[in-house]
Amino acid sequence: MEKIPSFTIDHERLLRGIYVSRKDKVGSEVVTTFDIRMKEPNREPVLHQGAIHTIEHLAATYLRNDPEWKDRIIYWGPMGCQTGNYLLIRGDLESHDIVELMRRTFRFVAEFDGEVPGTAPRDCGNYLLHDLPMARWESRKFLEEVLDVIKEENLVYPQ
Repeated sequence: MEKIPSFTIDHERLLRGIYVSRKDKVGSEVVTTFDIRMKEPNREPVLHQGAIHTIEHLAATYLRNDPEWKDRIIYWGPMGCQTGNYLLIRGDLESHDIVELMRRTFRFVAEFDGEVPGTAPRDCGNYLLHDLPMARWESRKFLEEVLDVIKEENLVYPQ
């Protein structure tokens, strides 16, 4: 079986950042999949399940309500390896196109104070698995250490 493209990225050299994972043609439009990598794979602890679940709820809610981007957002969800998230957006985009959107998103999560949307038993399949303090901490860390000082090596996959 042929390896899928995301398994051909050198995870030993991959940094935290925003990467274009793939672009797919859907009808007459392009859908860009972004790799929002919050942790260096295999070199630092992964995101705690409760934190990444809460980040998912807050980021997805924020993105689908963002006045500029809401009509283009298709999906936000965690990676199975728990080192980041995937973001699918309608349009032929590059990493630098969404840096400011990601800054706003992670600032929203880092500063969020209140009831996390969708955390009632009827709204979520695992409503008890949430950790707002860790979600805030991880989001602030990613914002301050990566997004606010982003460099080219955080925007382009290592070769």
